[in-house]
Amino acid sequence: MVVYVVKVFVKKDHIEDFKEATKKNHRNTLQESGNIRFDVLQSKEDPGRFTLYEVYESEDAVKAHKETSHYLEWRETVADWMAKSREGLKHEVIAPEDRELW
Repeated sequence: MVVYVVKVFVKKDHIEDFKEATKKNHRNTLQESGNIRFDVLQSKEDPGRFTLYEVYESEDAVKAHKETSHYLEWRETVADWMAKSREGLKHEVIAPEDRELW
């Protein structure tokens, strides 16, 4: 399993646009065979700060995701709405050990 936690910083005047584009990407990502989970979170303290929590079966599944038309469309659409570059960190899952708990 591969987990990415991506911090996204969105310009104030594009928050609602970002949310709509990201929900579309989210819906399509959940249909990918290698995707296990994809959560989109918005900070209560800073509405322009989002966290994307993405879980995939493998690195190959991550690679396949980054080649999908919906991801490429999302990336291009939201690029100019960023207040600064996205920050993505790859994580190893320690617990839960049982995938069924995801």
